[in-house]
Amino acid sequence: MRIAVTGIGIVSGQGVGVTDTLRNLLVPVSRLKRVSLFDTTLEVPVCQVPHTNDELAAMVAQGGADSRHYTRTAMLGMIAAHEALQSADLQLSHLRIGLVSSTSVAGMDSTERFYRQYLQDPASGNTDDLKGHDCGDSTNAIAEYCNITDFKTTISTACSSSANAIIFGAGLIKAGLLDAVVAGGTDALCLSTLNGFNSLKILDSAPCRPFDENRQGLNLGEGAGYIVLQREDTLQNPAKGLNCRGSYIVLQRKDTLQSGKNSCTEEHKPYAYLSGYGNATDAFHQTATSESGQGAYLAMREALSAAELQPNEIDYINAHGTGTPNNDASESAALLRIFGGEANGKPMQLPPFSSTKPLTGHTLAASGGIEAVFCILALQHGLIYPNLNFKTPLNTKIIPQTVLKKGEVLKNIMSNSFGFGGNSSSIIFSK
Repeated sequence: MRIAVTGIGIVSGQGVGVTDTLRNLLVPVSRLKRVSLFDTTLEVPVCQVPHTNDELAAMVAQGGADSRHYTRTAMLGMIAAHEALQSADLQLSHLRIGLVSSTSVAGMDSTERFYRQYLQDPASGNTDDLKGHDCGDSTNAIAEYCNITDFKTTISTACSSSANAIIFGAGLIKAGLLDAVVAGGTDALCLSTLNGFNSLKILDSAPCRPFDENRQGLNLGEGAGYIVLQREDTLQNPAKGLNCRGSYIVLQRKDTLQSGKNSCTEEHKPYAYLSGYGNATDAFHQTATSESGQGAYLAMREALSAAELQPNEIDYINAHGTGTPNNDASESAALLRIFGGEANGKPMQLPPFSSTKPLTGHTLAASGGIEAVFCILALQHGLIYPNLNFKTPLNTKIIPQTVLKKGEVLKNIMSNSFGFGGNSSSIIFSK
């Protein structure tokens, strides 16, 4: 059973919405700068969404949100989910639609705001700031905003969270429990995250350099990315005027998209298909991956098997590529294990690959959703994104794509997302 992607939505430092994001991706430059959302003594670059909380609140209010006290994480997700559902143009009354949303930061930015005020004066501090602390709060806000009532759940597996949300959403459709799923993730920048990664000594004080021999660490970012997954046969006679206020991407089973002239008009043609996915946990270390990249290797192998593809049929890889010494060495080893063999008796070449995290920062739980949207845009427009700031190859001699390529013939794209605890996920999108 194949699943169609019928909607996409995105918010990141590269733009708010698909149109704005694509325009910036076609002139790819880093938008890293010092954090301005909160006070910190750390002199490290981050990639912020270029809007204050008040500006985000105004955006969600335009979509009909009430005066509820939303966290930044929730608002980023609401905006992205709305866009995805609008582009999918689903009829909520007709379909069983679920939401699988992921986050790792959750509402910590609001919790920090409360305690900064409370510590100065125990009589001050808005307790509403504490209500959004739980990971499930943003999911509830998004579901309410988008009028999704059939199913909702939250996934938090660190940096692989969004990818796992997409995988879980696909499983719900394949099991016949839902017709469509909005899947992805959202995370906002906050001081706790910045200090936490600084304590691990993996923040780079300069723009990150994934897969470079002299890489020093990652740069944090924020944003939200969602897709809509949907059964193919539910695309007949799509409804107009969906009452939805958010932005996500939608995954959908291919067999629910009816074939024939009347099954899917050009306007509602799927963006892509979710052709394969895999997840593996090697449990090598709490925050590090093994030298052999065992978890990453198993996830990619499983995704290829599920898609019924050979390694040489992958046209581009959006690598996890955080820029940390451990991740890039481990992922490189796994890539060579998968793509360094033979096909038809001839040595295979590693497909073009790159990390887009120099463009967005590492958006943690949201990264898999944001990069899924990047991959779908790449399939649509024949794009291979550049791995910015790369200069010196690793000792493995693998070299990422360093300039934007347009007009490429792309049929299958792999996206990697690897999280703490060795939780590794790979997803394949196909035309």
